[in-house]
Amino acid sequence: MDIKNHQKQTQALNHQQGSILREGFRLKYCVEGVGVPAIVIGSAVYYSRSFSQNLRKHLRLAFIDWRGFSKDPANSVEVSLDTFLEDIEAMREHLGFKRCIIIGHSAHALLAIEYAKKYPQYVSHVVMIGISPNLNAAHAKAAAQNWEESIWPERKAALEKRICDLPDEGLAKLPPDERFVKWYVRRDPQAWYDFSFDSSSLWEGALPNMPMFDYLYGVALRDLDITKGLSTVEKPVFLALGRYDFIVAPSSSWDPIRQSFHDLTVRIFERSGHSPQYEESALFDAELLGWISNHTGAKQV
Repeated sequence: MDIKNHQKQTQALNHQQGSILREGFRLKYCVEGVGVPAIVIGSAVYYSRSFSQNLRKHLRLAFIDWRGFSKDPANSVEVSLDTFLEDIEAMREHLGFKRCIIIGHSAHALLAIEYAKKYPQYVSHVVMIGISPNLNAAHAKAAAQNWEESIWPERKAALEKRICDLPDEGLAKLPPDERFVKWYVRRDPQAWYDFSFDSSSLWEGALPNMPMFDYLYGVALRDLDITKGLSTVEKPVFLALGRYDFIVAPSSSWDPIRQSFHDLTVRIFERSGHSPQYEESALFDAELLGWISNHTGAKQV
């Protein structure tokens, strides 16, 4: 076999796309890379753009949808937090991952830790990025206070300009899914260390299912008690936070419950906002891979 054909076959083996059907919800997945298997919960479209190509040289990353990025089926279906965890498990089984790292960013980080509680036998490590212990009113207030107390005139002016360019009246005229994306992009100065960054390209083709988002954010994760059952999770947990993340409560929100973790490593990225895996990808990859190496025996993964 010549080298070019070998490379083509290797590339084909390392890239896999597809979907599974769950109660009428079609959940897409995109698998890329080589090495230790890892599931990234959220959107197969958005998160495949959010993590570096370098990381794919070390991890076999499966970017998977949850129901928040799938259209509603014809008939209404009742859901719960457990529904979303069962979807992740169905995806893991479909992909044939016997044991994997489970990764979640933002609200999906809470799905990651809850999945690890329910299915510890299939999890080797838990990675949580850009999140507070839950999404309740107290943590939302802490995030707002962090923004108000920050003295960075240029950053605040950038947000004011975004709001001026797309005021609430303009948002209200959009369909709910587009409205959410535009609203989120409008908040880029609060979400990125580089407050001039435009995240629109990351969202292209990734439209949210708003009833699912409303349930996850407003009900399932609002008053989640992350400490419940946490003492039984013996898997190491990597918590990555951005110093300039004004979307969620600051890192101090974790202080009261740190002792509830069996093995917690916290890393705060000084030139990142809500997405250190994107803004400081080289440093993020180095810290994550080093942590995995230090918390992995050959028998564990």
